[in-house]
Formats: sequence, C-alpha cells, structure tokens
Amino acid sequence: MADQNLKGRRRVSLMIFLVVLSASLHVCFAEIGHSQPPKNTSTLHPTDVNTFGSSVVLPVSGNVYPLGSYSVTVEIGNPPKQFQLDIDTGSDYAWVQCYAPCVGCTLPPERRYKPATDNYVLCKDPICSAFQSSNPPQCSRNPNEKCSFQIEYADHGSVSGVVVSDSFPLRLVNGTVSRPRMAFGCGYKLKKHDPFSSPAIAGVLGLGRSKASISAQLSSVGVSQNIVGHCFNDKGGFLSFGADLVPKSGMTWAPMLRSSSDNHYSLGPAEVFFRGNPTGIKGLNVIFDTGSTYTYLNSGAYGSLLNLIMKDLNRKPLQQVQDKALPICWKGSRPFVSVRDVQNYFGILALSFAGSSNIQLQLPPQTYLIVTEQGNVCLGILNGTEVGLGTTNLIGDISMQGKLMLFDNENQRIGWASADCTHKFG
Repeated sequence: MADQNLKGRRRVSLMIFLVVLSASLHVCFAEIGHSQPPKNTSTLHPTDVNTFGSSVVLPVSGNVYPLGSYSVTVEIGNPPKQFQLDIDTGSDYAWVQCYAPCVGCTLPPERRYKPATDNYVLCKDPICSAFQSSNPPQCSRNPNEKCSFQIEYADHGSVSGVVVSDSFPLRLVNGTVSRPRMAFGCGYKLKKHDPFSSPAIAGVLGLGRSKASISAQLSSVGVSQNIVGHCFNDKGGFLSFGADLVPKSGMTWAPMLRSSSDNHYSLGPAEVFFRGNPTGIKGLNVIFDTGSTYTYLNSGAYGSLLNLIMKDLNRKPLQQVQDKALPICWKGSRPFVSVRDVQNYFGILALSFAGSSNIQLQLPPQTYLIVTEQGNVCLGILNGTEVGLGTTNLIGDISMQGKLMLFDNENQRIGWASADCTHKFG
C-alpha cells in the first residue's frame, strides 16, 4: 500500500491473476461430495434451475472503521477446526495458512490447517484446473504431481502453496447439517498481505465467479444454488450461499457483465451522479469487491469527484484537516460522533449503469464517509491509481454497507436492497 500506517484500513485485495505450479506427490484426491444429502425445500425463489438442498447463512464480524475488514468463521476437517477468513468477492477461491514450514504466516503452527496425506489434490483431478489460468497449464507436464497455486493481489500481496480438499461442516437453514468436501488452498508462502493486520485472520474466503469458489463448489455438489449474498453494517452482518434469502420483491437487479477472461463481479460502464445531477464522469468499469475496505476510482474520476465535493462544501461549517486514518478529512466546531452528524452537509452519490436501462446504485453519505477516532469526518473514496489499480474502479465494503447484496451466478445478475443487515442465527 501507499501508506503503511494505514495497514488494514486501506486494504485492496482484488485478485489480479492466478498461476498454478507443480510439485511431486503420489496421493489420490477424494471425489468432491457430501456425506449427508441435504433435504429439498419447497419454497425457493424461482431461478429456472434445479431445486437444491437448502442455503447456508453465516454470521459476519468486522466493520469498515476501525477494523477495515469483514470476516467469517468456517469449520474445516474431521474433527472440525475453526478458521477465521477474510470475505473477498474480488478473488476466486478460499485458502488458509498451512501447517507446513511457512514464510510470512501470522498464526502459530497449532492454529493453521494441517493436511493429511489424502487431502492433497493432484494435477489430474478435475478441480485442479479451476485453480489455474496459465496456457498451457503448468500441471499438464505430469498429471500425478501435486496441484499447487500462486495468487497475487492488487495490493502487491501474494500467497502460494498447495491445493487440498477436506470436509466443510455446514448447518443449513432447513435444519440439516451437510459436510461437503471442497477444494481450497493451503498457503505456506505469504508476502505482504494486508488482511493479516488482524492476528486472528487465517486466510481468505474467495467468492468470485470461477468454478474454484466455495459457492460454485457448493452448487456442484447440490448443497445450495450458486448465489452469494452479504449484508454488512457497523457491527458485522451475515454471509449467505443459496436462494433461501433471495427476496421475491424489493430488489434492484442488473445483469452481470459477462467476460470469459474476467471472473470479477461487474455491471459494465457506469456514470457518476452527485445530488441527482450528472458529473461528467462516465465509462467507469466498476468491480464489487468485499476485499477492499474503501471505494477506489481511477485518478481522473477521483480528481473530478473530489473537486465537486470540495465545491459543494463551500460555506459549510467544515474545515479540512489532516487525519492519519484517510487522506481527505474535515473537522467541525466540535468532534463528530457518527456520520449522522454530518450527513446533511454531503450529497447523495449514484452510479448509473448504462447497460442496465440506467439502473442506479444509490450511495448516501454513510456509504462513502467515516468518522474517525479523532472525531473528524473522512472521505472513504480513494485514488486507485495511486495504489496500483491503474484504471480499475472498485466498490468496496464502505459503499455496500446497509445493503443486502446478491451475486446470482445462476441467472448472471447482481441485486441490492436497503437492509439493516441483522439476522437471527440458530
């Protein structure tokens, strides 16, 4: 990151590419499946696909500020062991810190994942191909070698290790327990990856569109439909897999941008509006990325928007001030307690997606501002070019707060609706 003092608070975890390497190991990969077939439910939202067993809903912990991330605890193995994973729709698959000799691991060995001999995935196993993008595949040289992975993130962090499979015990909303066997990464070489500013985080739960994602694997074994949902607030929220939490009405839906070379969640070019008026900022290809704490725009769009906000604040009782939390901040006559104290000073932003009949994603002040420990209000929209994103634009956690976000891979659409993001678990 540009400023290491902001570690864990300006996180950018957008995955930029995958490479699978090879190493020798003569073991077999157990077929992906689940030990207890889930029961069918009769009241799923219609999506023109086969009815699946049920859905999974997991509690989420974290916040945008001061923690800078949202995470979920999953169980892996038999007997199951708990791992806290960073939620990331900007990357494709899950991985945890590995028990093997590790460079850069933050957890003690006893808290990492320890694979058994029959947990390793071979290059010849079909799931291995979902963890690679090189052409020709690195694994093609020897199908009996161990399937390994390397992933690099836009914040210049990287992780490499081996691909393994194990049981993921999950309680479904229909009351049954399923134990699907799923593939994920066991990372033993970590470099500069910001989610580990929190010592409890064991890895990343990648929820992108590839076949390697946990959501796609749950769908492939019939546990739940390939629909990822999340709802974040300042106290946490929830994460879901499947169709049971898809409302039958009240959602705004837009078709996903389809690309054979890009597994990110995008809706195509967007235009920015401020206080209901066009800003002249057009053609932004934005990605929905829960691996990013804040929202990032390319330098041109960022500069134009910042100028508009600054101009709009003229003659308002705010004074620009330096704050270590973020680059652009203001103070008032007395410290602010929450964004509610200043929301009347700032206008509503909106992203209008031209390819979706001008469908708009509304961004009120609470989805692009934070109030810091010093009582200042800061802009949670940052210059992505400065942190190495180039022309890429990201919608981060801050701008998805207070919304049920649904990434419906079954019907290739993205939906959202205002929500308080509370859920009763039991």
